[in-house]
Amino acid sequence: MKISIFGTGYVGLVTGVCFAEMGNDVLCVDIDERKVQSLRQGKSPIYEPGLDTMLNENIKAGRIHFTTDSAEAIAKSELLFIAVGTPPTEDGSADLKYVLEVASTIAKRMTGYKVVVTKSTVPVGTNAKIKKKIHEVLSARGANIDFDICSNPEFLREGCAIQDCMKTNRVVVGVETDKAAKIMAELYEPFLKSGNPLIVMDPVSSEMTKYAANAMLAAKISIMNEFSKLCEKVGADIEHVRRGIGTDHRIGPYSIYAGVGYGGSCFPKDVKALIKTGDDYDESLDILKAVELVNHNQRVNFYNKIQRHFDNDFSGKHFAVWGAAFKPGTDDIREAPSLYIIEQLLKQGATVTVFDSVAAENAKWHFSTKDLVTEDIIKLAEKNLNFTSDQYEALKNAHALIIPTEWKSFKEPDFNKIKSLLKAPVIFDGRNIYHPQRMKDLGFQYYCIGRTALQL
Repeated sequence: MKISIFGTGYVGLVTGVCFAEMGNDVLCVDIDERKVQSLRQGKSPIYEPGLDTMLNENIKAGRIHFTTDSAEAIAKSELLFIAVGTPPTEDGSADLKYVLEVASTIAKRMTGYKVVVTKSTVPVGTNAKIKKKIHEVLSARGANIDFDICSNPEFLREGCAIQDCMKTNRVVVGVETDKAAKIMAELYEPFLKSGNPLIVMDPVSSEMTKYAANAMLAAKISIMNEFSKLCEKVGADIEHVRRGIGTDHRIGPYSIYAGVGYGGSCFPKDVKALIKTGDDYDESLDILKAVELVNHNQRVNFYNKIQRHFDNDFSGKHFAVWGAAFKPGTDDIREAPSLYIIEQLLKQGATVTVFDSVAAENAKWHFSTKDLVTEDIIKLAEKNLNFTSDQYEALKNAHALIIPTEWKSFKEPDFNKIKSLLKAPVIFDGRNIYHPQRMKDLGFQYYCIGRTALQL
């Protein structure tokens, strides 16, 4: 099939490469000429395991191409995917400016039947707005051209996106006609050979499904984090609790790890957007508001552990931070708990050295960008925030090691080397990587989330 995808961000690029891998002819469109040139050379603008290899293989095979020419993309393909960004606004709603701009561009250029597929994560009702925008532009042209809209939300996990796309456990499509449903079924048939379902529904339900899925996962994470605080008070171990409830098939083992809180591009933004949608319809989603609050408080509680240990005296203190990304397997730092922790340490006069083999450059950019942090933080970061390419180098002369991200290289480190490099053997583990009893036996002061040192 011939497919054009507008947007070469995380969703658009991964989706395009995976469609090409299945033999489709894919043309990806982006307004950034430098990005397009880089992609033509096989250089991905994002880190995702396996993506570079698959990208280059499909470029060599001639199945995927990149352009800034939207007219070429619209003329070439019947299937037009919108995968541009929908950044959150100050009130939590999604900014649909770029989505509607693409819809308008399609309507100005189309000369025959198209299926306009929304792959971007968008609020409930967006596909209706896209349909209205296309009708308005076609009417202004005096053109009577048939088209269909389709909501096709992505369920990709950063760090596992290739696998999630190639071996998806389900595909959701929201359509209004049998014709569009058949086209989407043909597109996804190779991805569903193992018998996982293509779930066809209306566009509004499809939009709601995406937000509801992310909100449910965010709620699971948050309720486990809330349980972890109670575990610390009563002397229970959250890992034992997790295993005890994770075997209940009604709950399952996924997204029930206690930690320093969720981050990334999906959960924070989608929870906010769904709360805003509820407010717009005079329906207060109180549980989701609590989820958002619990998630914020979890990183505050973790930072408070550091404060208490040092009696709130950070003068002359230096900290090593292992991990900047919001989770392992990605270079995405959006809403990462590490950013909050680093910012608080800088505000209190501490110095910080960060190691992250993938996300360091993004974190460095974050702390130098006015739209993301204040001028005061930028000045503090210039003076007191450093990055290193060696995880052990980060430990030199540090008063403690802080771990906000559970990269694989952190799971079995050289603990004797850690002790020798730190000023004091103190670890704050925001992801429960290590066992408390083992750390105690090794001579560390070890702070984690909701765990005890019981050896069972």
